[in-house]
Amino acid sequence: MKSVFNRADVDEMISRINTLTPDTKALWGKMSVDQMLAHLCVSYEMVYENKHPKPNPVMRLILKMFVKNGVVGSKPYKQNLPTAPAFRITDSKNFEAEKQRLIAYMNRVQQDGIAYFDGKESLSFGALTKDEWNTLFYKHFDHHLSQFGA
Repeated sequence: MKSVFNRADVDEMISRINTLTPDTKALWGKMSVDQMLAHLCVSYEMVYENKHPKPNPVMRLILKMFVKNGVVGSKPYKQNLPTAPAFRITDSKNFEAEKQRLIAYMNRVQQDGIAYFDGKESLSFGALTKDEWNTLFYKHFDHHLSQFGA
């Protein structure tokens, strides 16, 4: 798996983003390309922005027990899985603005580095290791870029 902490890997990921256009169509699913870029930004918003509430303790326990391994484990996501409410993007977005926002978040993660993320608290899953954070970010990214043929 590529590393969101490795500059060369992040540059390769950005190259994949740069192959997208506002007219790129999904190979599966309902999102448009601009919605997909905004959807990917939600993971980073949950780290860097104070705009998503922390799940209540019961929901957090459920997420840790039943969802965490699917998100931070090595098994790829299946197509057309249900999307958590915070990640549902239903309105149109500005393609270029979302693309630049995603790239800025990716660069920030790479610059903050492994030490910043090792043991960092996730809103949904509690403390994650550096490897779990890498998997969370990269697997989600790869799933959706593949969805759009990039």
